[in-house]
Amino acid sequence: MERNRAISVNGISKRFGKVAAVDNVSFDVSEGEFFGFLGPNGAGKTTLIRMLTTLLRPSSGSAVVACCDVARDPAAVRREIGVVPQAMTSDLDLTGYENMDIYGRFYGLHSRERGERISHLLEMVGLTGRGHDLVATYSGGMRRRLEIARVLVHRPKILFLDEPTIGLDPQSRHVVWDFLGKLIGEDSMTIFLTTHYMEEAETLCSRVAIIDTGKIIALGSPDELKAGIPGNDIITLTVTEVTQAISGRLGELPFVHKMVIEETTLRAYVDYGARNLPALMDEVRHAGGTVLSATVHEQSLEDVFIHYTGKSIRDEEAKKVSFFIGAGIPQKLGR
Repeated sequence: MERNRAISVNGISKRFGKVAAVDNVSFDVSEGEFFGFLGPNGAGKTTLIRMLTTLLRPSSGSAVVACCDVARDPAAVRREIGVVPQAMTSDLDLTGYENMDIYGRFYGLHSRERGERISHLLEMVGLTGRGHDLVATYSGGMRRRLEIARVLVHRPKILFLDEPTIGLDPQSRHVVWDFLGKLIGEDSMTIFLTTHYMEEAETLCSRVAIIDTGKIIALGSPDELKAGIPGNDIITLTVTEVTQAISGRLGELPFVHKMVIEETTLRAYVDYGARNLPALMDEVRHAGGTVLSATVHEQSLEDVFIHYTGKSIRDEEAKKVSFFIGAGIPQKLGR
């Protein structure tokens, strides 16, 4: 049975002068789906999420979120969504409870309803014992969990998360993942995630759109995307020199579907990598080369991205970015 659409985007674009930050993007998200937008910093993810959350007007195209067109009826859209931006926005001089209480007041929740809802959410994110402590005393992971809990006070239909774990240590990141997985399971909420962490998208999302330079280059479930590129494993060899003799011999092997050469590194997309690694190394030696290192791994979303773009996504150090200006947007244009 086909589910109703929570988000419907048709040919949406955003230009800043001659630069197309988002370029003719179309996709749908079903109700109750955990949908991911994956791409490197500067690919257009934050610009897209700012349009879908009514903070930025599209240059062309249209989008319906929850109930209404983002350009024609932004107030109605805002009542139905919750947004967690890249930048931390909770007030350090207030307690966690007070931060959530103010948010509930913005949405007109009565005192009793606010109290019950806040207590439930603090328990859900594991902050019951710290709810009346100043946010200034929270760790980065605790503060991020608070910010996710805060935007759930008014029971939004759709939760937008823009790089929610950027800058967190691996342990805190996994705590946030566990909470988000529980949230989608218990509340059947639609979640729209933007991230440049491959593992995050692969762990959480039922479908992923990969974006680069403002365009969607691939769309599907993680398994579908990985199945769409040749071979089921990737062997990476570092050699003294990748000669024509080496690349020629390896390219003739029946289990090698594709090769990518970067200086002295050779990536071979193969079937049954562990079983065929010795044969691959033998061919390099027979061609006069020396293997300095070798690794085998199953294909991941990183490999899907490399397949379509010829480059990898590298985790970048967290930046302090204003959600209202947006990553990658010139300050004079964003003001």
